[in-house]
Amino acid sequence: QVQLVESGGGLVQAGGSLRLSCAAHRSTFSIHAMGWFRQAPGKQREFVARIASDGNTYYADSVKGRFTISRDNAKNTVYLQMNSLKPEDTAVYYCFADGSPWGQGTQVTVSS
Repeated sequence: QVQLVESGGGLVQAGGSLRLSCAAHRSTFSIHAMGWFRQAPGKQREFVARIASDGNTYYADSVKGRFTISRDNAKNTVYLQMNSLKPEDTAVYYCFADGSPWGQGTQVTVSS
């Protein structure tokens, strides 16, 4: 297991960009999959993106073409670059790593 700490959230206008970071407290080299979920008020947590140890990436249809996930095993960090943000992207974003507990989340708010 790893402990995960998310950062990079904030308030941004529609059409803007943010980059989220998820730092693990130890090496992520051996972790198969890492990624992001999000949870909007009153809604269930939903999948956003994941990246496997071989670099393969997967995205929810709602973010394809706008979000990019990447990982830097040397820095034990996963990133989520979010472009062309929409108000419906407003949520708490949670990082995950296979076999580890969720991070505390970071709030992303997109104003119209």
